[in-house]
Amino acid sequence: MTKIHPSAVIEEGAQIADSAEIGPFCWISSKAKIGENVRLLARVTVYGDTTIGEGTVVFPGAVLGTGPQDHGNEFQEGAKLVIGKRNVIRENVTMHAGTPKGQSDPQDGSAPEKMITRVGDDGMFMVNSHVAHDCVVGNNVILTNNAVIGGHVRVGDGAILGGNAAVHQFCRIGRKAMIGGLSGVDRDVIPFAIVTGERGKLRGLNVIGLKRSGYAPEVVKSISRAFMYIFKGKEDNFETRVQKAREMFKDNDMVQEQLDFIEFSLKGRRNVMVAD
Repeated sequence: MTKIHPSAVIEEGAQIADSAEIGPFCWISSKAKIGENVRLLARVTVYGDTTIGEGTVVFPGAVLGTGPQDHGNEFQEGAKLVIGKRNVIRENVTMHAGTPKGQSDPQDGSAPEKMITRVGDDGMFMVNSHVAHDCVVGNNVILTNNAVIGGHVRVGDGAILGGNAAVHQFCRIGRKAMIGGLSGVDRDVIPFAIVTGERGKLRGLNVIGLKRSGYAPEVVKSISRAFMYIFKGKEDNFETRVQKAREMFKDNDMVQEQLDFIEFSLKGRRNVMVAD
């Protein structure tokens, strides 16, 4: 049986799973969908058409599914926020619904969704972090305290944003990339990268993170050699080195993933972040 504190306000029409727990002073809209074993600890606001997936825990002060901070699109009918399973959403986190402008173009060629912000599974969103409108956040993502991502940003699986990091709208953060604390990111960040600095700069690869994730040493060495060739090489220009790396590292799927990412960025409206 659903545990709902008597001080909580649940609008008629809200769908709340039997195993969910709704703590004191929560407010849940009529279009909300609260999954199995979800826990809203206290003073959580769930606005509009927001879905919270199974096993997610939301701490006091979080506000989920409100209209975006995008002038003229604050209150759009049909806007949605979809949050996956087993996320930890800490105090005062904000996540906004989508807009008619829609998400940035997916790299796989599929059509971008409109009116929806998506958050994957098993993420951790620490105190005061923010997910803006039309973002797509992957699985196992960590946003540390005060980390913020602007509208239409895409964050790959396993990426980590350090405290007070800020990602400019429409940028992409590749899989398992690590963004240092206090870093501002205004260009696409390749998978497996490390970015640090007040104005974020590409410093190298997240080698420690890759090893901890169980990648074989020879794979890590190969991707490191590829990085040095692509980003630090002296022969040819950057685009030519990217093309040559296709054949040079054809047996390393992780390098090929990086090359796909880079080529997509070069064809789009933004530049990929390159090393100094």
